[in-house]
Amino acid sequence: MPEVTAYHESGHAFVAMALGAIVHSLSIDPDWDDGPERFGDVEVEWPAGSYNRKQHFENRVLVALGGPVAEMIYTGDPFHPAVVPEWKADWDHIWKNAAELHASKQKRMAYIESKSIELHRILSRDENWAALAVIADHLLAHEILEREQLEEIIEDWDGAML
Repeated sequence: MPEVTAYHESGHAFVAMALGAIVHSLSIDPDWDDGPERFGDVEVEWPAGSYNRKQHFENRVLVALGGPVAEMIYTGDPFHPAVVPEWKADWDHIWKNAAELHASKQKRMAYIESKSIELHRILSRDENWAALAVIADHLLAHEILEREQLEEIIEDWDGAML
C-alpha cells in the first residue's frame, strides 16, 4: 500500500502548493515518536497575512481533503472522507476548519461534500493529475521529499493549478 499512501500524501502537498503554501517536507516514512501512528506526513506553512479569514479556513479544508481525494482518484473508490478509518485525522481537520465557516452541521457537511466533488474534478484534470503523480513517484523513490525537491519537481508543471 505504499503507492496509495504516496498518492494520498502527494494530494495534500499538491493542493497546499497550488494554494500558495510552503511544503517543508513530505514523507511516507514518518517519525512515530511524536504522536499517533501514521503512514505519511506533510509539513505545511502558510505565509502570514496572505489570506482573509474565509480563505484561511477554506484552504485548510482543501488541503486536508487533498489526500483523501487523491487517494479516491488513484484507487477509483468513491468513498466519503468521513467514513474511512485511515482518514480520521484528515476528517478531524476538515470538520474543525469547516466549522469556522459553517456553524450548522448540515450546512458544514454540504459544504465539505461540494468541496470534495470540486476538488475531485480539479485534481482529475490531466495536467494536475500528471503533476501529482510525479510527486508521488518521487516520494515512492525517496520516501521523504524536502521543500527544495518538491519545488524543483513542481516547477516543470506550470500549467498545474487549482
